[in-house]
Amino acid sequence: MKNNLFNLLKKEFPRLQKNVSLKNHTTFKIGGPAEYFLVIKDKEYLIKALKVAKKLKLPVFVLGGGSNLLVSDEGIKGLVIKINNKKINFLGNNKISADSGVALSKLVEFSVGKSLSGLEWAGGLPGTFGGAIRGNAGAFSGEIKDSILWVEALDSQFNLKKISKKKSQFSYRSSIFKEKNWIVVSAVIKLKNGNKKTLQEIIQSRINYRRDKHPLNHPNAGSIFKNVDLNKFSLKLKETLASVVKNDPLPVVPTAHLIFQAGLKGRRIGNAQISEKHPNFIVNLGGATAEDVLGLISLVKREIKKIYRINLETECMILK
Repeated sequence: MKNNLFNLLKKEFPRLQKNVSLKNHTTFKIGGPAEYFLVIKDKEYLIKALKVAKKLKLPVFVLGGGSNLLVSDEGIKGLVIKINNKKINFLGNNKISADSGVALSKLVEFSVGKSLSGLEWAGGLPGTFGGAIRGNAGAFSGEIKDSILWVEALDSQFNLKKISKKKSQFSYRSSIFKEKNWIVVSAVIKLKNGNKKTLQEIIQSRINYRRDKHPLNHPNAGSIFKNVDLNKFSLKLKETLASVVKNDPLPVVPTAHLIFQAGLKGRRIGNAQISEKHPNFIVNLGGATAEDVLGLISLVKREIKKIYRINLETECMILK
């Protein structure tokens, strides 16, 4: 039966592969195999693959840059589609259109090449444009939503829709695309005029900051937990934490600070470790499993709940 299904899919999609390790497609370098794996470069092919999978009752997961993702050790049943569309176009009037598979770093580079300001906060961030839209990525008081005009996405019935910024329902590290599991195909952003040299300097400073503060010497998935809304803390704790509050863009307490104060920095399970350099990162020291990472996530949630009476939310997507 499995062979028949594979042959059927292979006939429709000659580039289809079987049992592809997802370790090589995530920045964590963790994860079991995708039962079926297909790289797609255009939206027509994407829609076709989604419709065929639905007809065959195959579960589908759409993968971008794999930078904010933990895949289970058992892997993923069904079809994993890696979106690899990478077109960027300058539309004039400070507007740029880009496919969801474009690396965020490439989009930042392209915008600076046109002397356009608005994406400097993303200097040094991994991942794709589509992933950044889905999770409303942000840093240094900037967010991807600040530049979005509209997004082209596939809804749950695989209808292609043009969705305005307002209807995208962007919120802290979320959007309608994340909440409803819609697939981002492309988007148009509008930026402001800027000075190329100044922009390059700001972006380099962001890259340097990440190099200095983040554990980039080991595979990781970026921040594991969302920062915590200041209003979730008791009045007494608000006073205690006042000195570390930052705007992200709303007032939040950095989760890294909470983890550090809880004495969890450096804790290990197997070959996964809460980073010594930035406690909101979990690093793969080499050969770490998803179970190792999940063990650390549970440990952190439990200890922070005990000390601060709050529930941490994961920013990293966990795929079981």
